[in-house]
Amino acid sequence: MSLINIKDNLLERVAFHPSPNHDARPIEQDISLIVIHSISLPPGIYGGNEIKDFFLNQLDTSKHEYFKSIKDLKVSSHIVIKRTGEILQFVPFNKRAWHAGISSYLGRENCNDYSVGIELEGTDDNEFTNEQYNSLMNVTSSLIKTYSNLSKDRLVGHSDIAPGRKTDPGSFFEWERLLINL
Repeated sequence: MSLINIKDNLLERVAFHPSPNHDARPIEQDISLIVIHSISLPPGIYGGNEIKDFFLNQLDTSKHEYFKSIKDLKVSSHIVIKRTGEILQFVPFNKRAWHAGISSYLGRENCNDYSVGIELEGTDDNEFTNEQYNSLMNVTSSLIKTYSNLSKDRLVGHSDIAPGRKTDPGSFFEWERLLINL
């Protein structure tokens, strides 16, 4: 596996779609947690551009009834990994993406302040693809190599930082598969 280089807080050779849903980190150098999420729009449907459109505030709410319930949300993540393994970047790593919501890790609140958010196209109750794991291992390894406060011990699911509120990436996510390859 050839690591994707990170230059100027962006993945090289990866499509960058600048989301307006981000702001400055309180401490720009404090990138010390990676949070794994899952998302599909509409829920359980894969392969479209709806996640991208959602993070860019361009979601066409007439396409699905569910979209009307999320039309006013302003969210993003740093990275989305599609079912095909394609990687999209929405927020530079030195900026705060709006992915974690109300959250806490080891007693420290507001995980958006110090984490990188990675969304996998999927659901809590479905397996992820081999292509997604390969891309996730590549991105995660690159992040750990680039940012000194990251390690495989600083890798969590959304459910770990927002228990009772969030369940992703879900029981089908293979943590060991990821961790053993980092």
